[in-house]
Amino acid sequence: MKTLTVIDTFGLFFRLFYALKSLKNSKGKDSGMIKGFADFIYTLESEFQSDYIIFALDSKGEGVRNDIDKDYKSNRTEPPQELKEQLPICIQMIKDMGFAYFEKQRYEADDIIASVVRFCEDKDIFVRIISQDKDLYQLIKNDKVSIYSPISKNEYDEEACFEKYGVKPSKIRDFLALCGDSSDNIKGVKGIGAKGAKKLLDEFDTIEDIYTNLNLVRNERTKTLLMEGKNDAFVSKKLATLYDDLELDLNLNECKKPDKPLLSVLKILEEYELNALLKRINAKNIKNTTVTNYKSILINDENKLFEILEKLDKNTVIAFDTETTGLDSKTAKIVGFSFAINENEAFYVPLAHKNFKEQISMQVAKKAIQMIFENFVVGHNLKYDFEIIERNFNLPLPEKYADTMILAWLKEPNSRINMDSLAKKFFNHDTIHFEDVVKKGENFSDIDINEACKYACEDAYISLKFYFYFLENLEKELFDIALRYEFPFIKTLLRMQQQGIKLDTSCLERLMRDFKDDIDKIKDEIYKLADENFNINSPQQVAFILFEKLSLKSSKKGKSGVLSTDEKVLQELINEHLIVKKILDYRELSKLYSTYCEPLLKLALKDDKSRIYSHFLQSGTATGRLSSKEPNLQNIPAHGKYAKSYKSCFVAEEGFSFLSIDYSQIELRMLAHFSEDEKLLNAFKNDEDIHSKTALMIFNEVNDKTRSIAKSINFGLIYGMGYKSLSKNLQIEAKDAKIYIERYFDNFTSIKTYFEKVKSEAKKNGFIKTLLGRKRYFNFSEVNAKILASYERESVNSILQGSAADVIKLAMLEIDKHLDSEKRLILQIHDELIFEVKDEIMQNFANFAENIMQNIVKLKVSLKTSSSIAKNWGDLK
Repeated sequence: MKTLTVIDTFGLFFRLFYALKSLKNSKGKDSGMIKGFADFIYTLESEFQSDYIIFALDSKGEGVRNDIDKDYKSNRTEPPQELKEQLPICIQMIKDMGFAYFEKQRYEADDIIASVVRFCEDKDIFVRIISQDKDLYQLIKNDKVSIYSPISKNEYDEEACFEKYGVKPSKIRDFLALCGDSSDNIKGVKGIGAKGAKKLLDEFDTIEDIYTNLNLVRNERTKTLLMEGKNDAFVSKKLATLYDDLELDLNLNECKKPDKPLLSVLKILEEYELNALLKRINAKNIKNTTVTNYKSILINDENKLFEILEKLDKNTVIAFDTETTGLDSKTAKIVGFSFAINENEAFYVPLAHKNFKEQISMQVAKKAIQMIFENFVVGHNLKYDFEIIERNFNLPLPEKYADTMILAWLKEPNSRINMDSLAKKFFNHDTIHFEDVVKKGENFSDIDINEACKYACEDAYISLKFYFYFLENLEKELFDIALRYEFPFIKTLLRMQQQGIKLDTSCLERLMRDFKDDIDKIKDEIYKLADENFNINSPQQVAFILFEKLSLKSSKKGKSGVLSTDEKVLQELINEHLIVKKILDYRELSKLYSTYCEPLLKLALKDDKSRIYSHFLQSGTATGRLSSKEPNLQNIPAHGKYAKSYKSCFVAEEGFSFLSIDYSQIELRMLAHFSEDEKLLNAFKNDEDIHSKTALMIFNEVNDKTRSIAKSINFGLIYGMGYKSLSKNLQIEAKDAKIYIERYFDNFTSIKTYFEKVKSEAKKNGFIKTLLGRKRYFNFSEVNAKILASYERESVNSILQGSAADVIKLAMLEIDKHLDSEKRLILQIHDELIFEVKDEIMQNFANFAENIMQNIVKLKVSLKTSSSIAKNWGDLK
């Protein structure tokens, strides 16, 4: 079955206009709707797989429905001038790009869409309608017609229509006849809303049935409303009825999707300075990269292996990958390795397969890998492979290398960067999935050698293809960032995560016994306060106790429809009943026990030095901050009643101490640097308390309360916090929160200007840049108001948080050059570095490291650090 996509054109244009209203080119011409439409066309191919595409247009002037009701759509205001100016350009783009389009005098786009659906009724064609219009839901038919919402990104069939409106598509006209549609000024029956309409249509099929059996309507008020609104009901149904018999002279051969449509409107894209899109178009058309046939070659003869490797000239680009017994690089053993040096063949070298005799020895493998590492090594997630090689062979790592996973992250930091996803995305190639070759309960050493060879060779081959792809398609600036900073940082992270942190297992075991006693004690106290036993771990049972039995108030519902008992809700209720605080204490302690105590104790007991090793990911976040997993040591509770006792179980090695160096207010300093706000710059220059200064500006006085509010504003604005969020966070009136933020911007005038500039440029360019030049992309086209506001917040935060991440990365790279067995970096927690340093050299190293961190970059404001030394993590300040 082929697919025809038909677009409610003006509906689309209006949404794009209001989503990107503020965009202009350098000459001051409005460009938001044009940009949004061009972006929509760019994503059309990937988002909507279609054989045919039709744009349905509304006609000008009054239509046939105005003959039915002269007030039809009379509530609509005149479109803004900026929209009117862009509208003809977008319509001309449709024509220039070669898309099929239809309009019919006195009829609406909805009627054209209905006629297209009817035309396809007896054909083997599926129709997808792109629209937000309620009227069109009457056209939905399972397996034949669906509606795609460009705002929610959901596709609606009959079941989804019922879930959304409570009625099937066949009853949409009657539904609108009863409850009306304010967007089109369809009145419906006054006093009957969506719920009432649904209830009536559950009982009666149509409005004709309702009025034939009006005496059977049980609710007297509803009966009266129906009697009074009878004429409006039938007029409304007529207005909601689509005309599906328009003569359109429709020829499907003329509706085929044009090839590379945007190439036909490059002049318009250039005139309106849609530079980000132009770059994407150029990159897309540089090369049609595909996966060619290549040979997977098994090498189990050392002479053949060295014959290949001896031909390398030390500058050869060679893709390399390891196959192992598991995913944990700390414990996994190597089973084999693969490599590729051209796009015709890839090689697999087996080392430790269980059911294969003639394999390369570990000694020969070591020599071969050493030869490979003398070249330019390419891989996908090289940190893993490097750790495997270091652990299994104790070999020095290559000096020249490139990680295609890091390149993919730099290119699109919001997207999935695993090999399977990228191969499909770049080359339309379906890779062999690990779970398809390795059975449950087995590892790579158990599988058939031929299957192993195909799988491993593909990894190396695809990695090589990725590298060549990025050479052509990644911007030079981003590639330079990779070469200068990101690739060297792989080794910095590897060394940090290899150090680990020591856990005093006896201390933790004692603490866990105390925690267990406390959990039991709190549980008993909760039962007494509730006057019954219940499952405290069940949100439903907690909700029943709080909101039904104890009659506490909450308006927030969870996904299941039950009143929410999440932490935010409970914090709001903490003064309403003693049981709320006890439940919060119980949850904190239970989570600490089950999430952090038990798993980390098991890990420490497995290690002969009682150390715990986390994996740090440099490509785990869109902003560039590091993330940590297995276990997540960045997420160890820093606050709360029990946090210090727990963290005190992490101890320095005998003769060593922990050193913590933390950047002070680095994101606020980034704000001062980028915004160049004079008052903020001077405050930092004079080493003033920024929160007290802000409090003085907003309230004309400084005390604990005003400083606390000022602090919330200072940090909140970095994360795009508005007055409503400030109101909730501080539990103050919304109008007061609004006044405080307005006063803030009245004082720090350049900050507001900077925020607006960032948002405008992000919309115009489609990305923001950090201090180092890393980019984060945003697709502002086809977003609703909520997502638009989110993107605007994230665009500001991504610059500030991303630049802070750049700075600490630069500091880590520099400090790493001076580390050894007596001074080692063991943890990074966002703006803080934790070292384990020999006591005799501690003070000198602390001064040295702080100096590097404070002077690693030259900004318009100086960087400041604070440091702390202790024998355990809990005592670090």
